[in-house]
Amino acid sequence: MKKYILTYRKWITLQLQKQDADWERILDYHKQQIAFFSHERLVHLIVTVLFALLTIFAISAFAITKMICFLPLSVLFLVLLVPYIKHYWLLENQTQGLYDDYNKLYEKCYGVNYEKL
Repeated sequence: MKKYILTYRKWITLQLQKQDADWERILDYHKQQIAFFSHERLVHLIVTVLFALLTIFAISAFAITKMICFLPLSVLFLVLLVPYIKHYWLLENQTQGLYDDYNKLYEKCYGVNYEKL
């Protein structure tokens, strides 16, 4: 997913640099891509929150019960949580960038920009 969203952002940046293009078609395609990435972002948010809760549960269980079996589980969840947070951060920031790209495409297509109203 990382490669896909970064490649798409590069492509859309190249499209925005063109002087003449089928802006309506690109705008429609971009809206669909935003929907895909937003869905992916939501799924990763749910997974990240789940792993965060599992990590907190495992650490709390170890602290309360002092059972050694919860210690490796806590470490495992923590090790998995870090890449999930990193990946979610990437998706969140890139999706917000897609919104900016959408506004630029909309301006090229219809000549309207909310920042200039």
